[in-house]
Amino acid sequence: MNQEQNMGTMVELKAADGTTVPAYEARPAGTPRGAVVVIQEIFGVNSHIRNVADGYAAEGYLAVAPACFHRVKPGIELGYSEADMGEGFGYKTAVEALPAPGVLQDIQAAIDHAARASGGKVGIVGYCWGGLLTWRSACLLQGLSAAAPYYGGGVTTPEEIARQPKVPVMAHFGDQDHWIPLEGVVVDLGRQPRSARPPRWGPSPRERTGPRLRCGPPRRSCQRSRPRRRRAQQRLHAECRQSCHDRRRYHRSQRSLDRQHD
Repeated sequence: MNQEQNMGTMVELKAADGTTVPAYEARPAGTPRGAVVVIQEIFGVNSHIRNVADGYAAEGYLAVAPACFHRVKPGIELGYSEADMGEGFGYKTAVEALPAPGVLQDIQAAIDHAARASGGKVGIVGYCWGGLLTWRSACLLQGLSAAAPYYGGGVTTPEEIARQPKVPVMAHFGDQDHWIPLEGVVVDLGRQPRSARPPRWGPSPRERTGPRLRCGPPRRSCQRSRPRRRRAQQRLHAECRQSCHDRRRYHRSQRSLDRQHD
């Protein structure tokens, strides 16, 4: 990947234990609307993750993507072949084996840096293994305002389910992802009863005890329901206005009749 193709640059973060960790930082053109910490997959901070960060910067957010493999091997950028997947899984396993807090202190350094550099709120987003780290960050780290893990592998294990997030979480999963069965997502993470056909959306805010779930794209009927509601509201308002007009006209006629009788 050619560095000149990206909006951002590499910066250095200092973790709580003094370790210096590189991160890709993409800045917006003007004053940041806030900041987003972008957590990698098992392929490192590669061109795809940098492009994701650039996309947030183009929307006005400061984006910071820490190199989560740096403690076991610096400078990892992999592709998406079977060999790359195997290599990345090995690095991920090595990072998971680090003594606590491990890579979480690097993510905390990214959150702190993003807050200082943007002067606003900080959210976090992560993909695959990064989705799992995003979930843990929402439960264990400080300084976040929201979290959005995407298809976080391992999030539905008993250990992860037992965690409680400190900030609002919207978890995204694929309804045809054979690596993370949707039934386990809905039942375990969403705290919902089993059903023959799991719903695409998680429980309502009133019923929800875990994170909000977003599984697959919204149904077309959901997309059409808003215009229908607006039209129904408009009809209701028109009927109310007509009803008020009729009542006023009725009372005027009654007063006119009363004056005639007088």
